[in-house]
Amino acid sequence: MSADIRQEKFVKMTTAPVGLLVTSLAVPSMISMLVSGIYNLADTFFIGRINTQSVAALGIVFSYMALIQAIAFFFGQGSGNFISRALGSRHTEMAERMAAVGFFSSFLTGTLTALAGFCLMEPLLRFFGSTGTILPYAKDYFRFILLGTPFIMCCFTMNNQMRQQGNALLSMIGIASGAVLNVALDPLLIFGFGLGIRGAGLATALSQAVSFTIMLALCGKKGGIKIRFRNFRPSWETYREINAGGLPSLARQGLMSVAAICLNQVAASYGDESVAAFSVVSRIAMLAGAAMIGYGQGFQPVCGFNYGAGRYDRVRAAFRHSLTVSTLYCLLLAVLGFIFAPGIVRVFRSDDAEVVRIGTEILRYQCLSFPLTAMVVMSNMYLQNIRRTVPAVLMATARQGLFFIPALFLGRALWGFFGIEIAQTVSDACAFLLSLPLTIPALHRMGGQGR
Repeated sequence: MSADIRQEKFVKMTTAPVGLLVTSLAVPSMISMLVSGIYNLADTFFIGRINTQSVAALGIVFSYMALIQAIAFFFGQGSGNFISRALGSRHTEMAERMAAVGFFSSFLTGTLTALAGFCLMEPLLRFFGSTGTILPYAKDYFRFILLGTPFIMCCFTMNNQMRQQGNALLSMIGIASGAVLNVALDPLLIFGFGLGIRGAGLATALSQAVSFTIMLALCGKKGGIKIRFRNFRPSWETYREINAGGLPSLARQGLMSVAAICLNQVAASYGDESVAAFSVVSRIAMLAGAAMIGYGQGFQPVCGFNYGAGRYDRVRAAFRHSLTVSTLYCLLLAVLGFIFAPGIVRVFRSDDAEVVRIGTEILRYQCLSFPLTAMVVMSNMYLQNIRRTVPAVLMATARQGLFFIPALFLGRALWGFFGIEIAQTVSDACAFLLSLPLTIPALHRMGGQGR
């Protein structure tokens, strides 16, 4: 990165109007998140044309996908948060070293995780909640996901690093390229070559490898930090920083995996249709939340740069702006989702009335609390970027772990299947209430107590 480009980016991040700045950085992230969400729905749509067990298999393997995403976000957010603060305080060499440590640590961990997955495939899938009828389809899909694990993890890691440097557009190009390719390959491999659910797994692995290649080539463009092996000099200090910045993401995504396992295990006792219905709704919810999370990702580099530069007034202004926009968006989608829930679910499994009935109920319950998630997500991102590790971990774990898992089992004990359906709604409300005392005082105190 030349000194002129570096200075130009610093001035932009620390002086441009925060609303326009957040939006300009958020749009590429929103597009990237939406394209990924559409890919997930397209995957579910095409696989839904096979049978109910194949749709359920997606839900089973999602537990593993959430796990590797958690690890990738740990390295990506942990290194990315440090990189944005380092660039904000003009310590470029430290940022370059951190980028390499985050990337190569993610790749090595992904390789080891994939090897372990091949050795323990069947017991893992059963632990994830697979029934005997779902297992053959889950194994066919899982094999290809394991092959693509190192590439999937590095894509998430580079995505976070590039966004935190203010290069969300380049990150979007890499993520979107793979997602579009995946959507194109799905029908070709599933139906054209007759591979069934194996075709969906192969499409995912190939598309993630393409995204990996593109993002690796782009990460040094537009003033970004280039990944170089010579900068891979891990130390206790670098991993301490990664842990401080990445632990909230690891907790959030890791508990998402644990929550998915618990949900699959509980839902499986009510039949394959229940597992399939939760699988469909989870992907609908992911798409609904994609733009909101993308907007929050536009807020993160603004927060990191300005916190590193000591511009706390801009951090507060960016937070207020991002929260307002995200809440209005979530409210609109919640109303639309509640009204059109039956038709939305029917798109993915129209020939299974029970899946449609259960999925409609679940989706409507989740719409009731969806507007509250904006505060939960923005609070987590804010606390994480200003290095408030403990409150950030609490917020990260609240929605999918701290409240969801107890709500799931307590709800089932008290109200049976209805308790399972409303578990996410209860969890969202509790997480929102927790965010208020953790975030509001931190906004008021920021800058008065040092960093």
